[in-house]
Amino acid sequence: MSSPLNKLPDRYAFQASQEADWQNFRDHLTTTDKLGRRQWVYAKAPHGKWTRRRTWVSWLLIGIMFAGPFIRINGNPLLLMNIIERRFAILGQLFWPQDMVIFAVAMLIFLTGIIVFTTAFGRLWCGWTCPQTVMMEMVFRKLEFLIEGDAVAQRKLAAAPWTAGKLAKKSLKLGIFFGLSFIIGNTLLAYIIGSDALLPIITDDPRHHVTGLTFMVLFTLLFFAIFARFREQACTYICPYGRLQSAMLDENTMVVAYDHKRGEKRGRLKPDQPLVHRIARGHGDCIDCHQCVTVCPTGIDIRDGVQMECVHCTACIDACDTVMDKVGSPRGLIRYASLNSIEKGEAFRITPRMKLYAVVLTGLIALFLTLVFTRSAVEAMFLRAPGSLFMQTADGKFENLYTLKLVNKTMRDLPVELKLEGGAGQLEVMGAKTLLVPAGQLIETSVLIQLHSSALTGGTTKLKVGVYSNGQLMQTVKTVFVGPRKSEAESETKHEHHD
Repeated sequence: MSSPLNKLPDRYAFQASQEADWQNFRDHLTTTDKLGRRQWVYAKAPHGKWTRRRTWVSWLLIGIMFAGPFIRINGNPLLLMNIIERRFAILGQLFWPQDMVIFAVAMLIFLTGIIVFTTAFGRLWCGWTCPQTVMMEMVFRKLEFLIEGDAVAQRKLAAAPWTAGKLAKKSLKLGIFFGLSFIIGNTLLAYIIGSDALLPIITDDPRHHVTGLTFMVLFTLLFFAIFARFREQACTYICPYGRLQSAMLDENTMVVAYDHKRGEKRGRLKPDQPLVHRIARGHGDCIDCHQCVTVCPTGIDIRDGVQMECVHCTACIDACDTVMDKVGSPRGLIRYASLNSIEKGEAFRITPRMKLYAVVLTGLIALFLTLVFTRSAVEAMFLRAPGSLFMQTADGKFENLYTLKLVNKTMRDLPVELKLEGGAGQLEVMGAKTLLVPAGQLIETSVLIQLHSSALTGGTTKLKVGVYSNGQLMQTVKTVFVGPRKSEAESETKHEHHD
């Protein structure tokens, strides 16, 4: 029985078949078969100008990543996320839990920046700067090419029976992968606890750090599993960015796109076939060589359109440009382009949505800079001691005990002096005449405040404590003084006068 497609004119049959293929690729992932089993991707090594550019950017980012824990700005790490001690550093600026608002704004800037770039340039982050893509494509996959050969050799090696040669290659590759995963894990740990704390741990007896070593082995196994086995599926199944991009892309977004108007209909290039013959037969520039598919690290066909699995790595652009050069056609069949530029020939333009996102991003950056440059060098937390009650002295004054926490956000030691604003009573720091807060540290002490009954305004009296350093007011802290009710305080005062 003949197919209904055979009864249609050629161009309608072609459109129908293309529509069927479109529906087919939308129905399943390219890295799984019909039964849902994993299909391993053997990506061919790309070559071209875009690959060279990505390589330069990637090596710069890799250098920054591994050198980051050791780079110091004003004595602070370039980046530190010490959750254990609740100390954070971004571009040399030290932040504490008290600066959580600043940290939250910084995260909003990061997320908004990704949204802005995604709206304008698609998944530029994924293909060019994502640590998963950079390490996988520029380090681990290149080592795999070096040890096992190109994609064809890798496929043959996987299908071959186990021999001493195959075992040696696989063991060497996996051993290097594991070692690199261990180094990456230690680098991540340096971003958490700091390089100053990591180096002694590395040089010390491992038996003194069994818990830390256990977690490090687990992190190493996690990275090893991602780069040796999970690979592109980390982007497809775990990372939500690929799914979120559909809400951020529109017809004006620059993406890695196939020019279907110029390429269709596809047709194999026959030997010695003049270009005019292809045009006469209705063929486009695409010769259906599948080179764009063989180099794709996620195994998709870019000619099917924008897809969740595409990370905009530009490998297909280089592969297609190479083929176009060989067949004598212009480059750019696959290129950075928007849907409108392909369909209507429109140049890239900034849309109102991009402008709105840019305004939000600019506002967040301004807010972040304002918060950073206006924050105090010393942060004081002034709280009443838990469970303590007011006390009355022999001379009729009332006392409250407080707990004082001082955080030095600078990298120099700071002397701190406390003054009770308004001169309504006395303030005494317990156990020390002067406070010296070490650089980048937190200290905790007790403070005693005395008030005369005449200064009380009721059961609770609002106070202001000035925090000074080198004679300069750094912060004014508001607190509450707890005492007897006004009537009780007055009766106590009359009783004292009567006595």
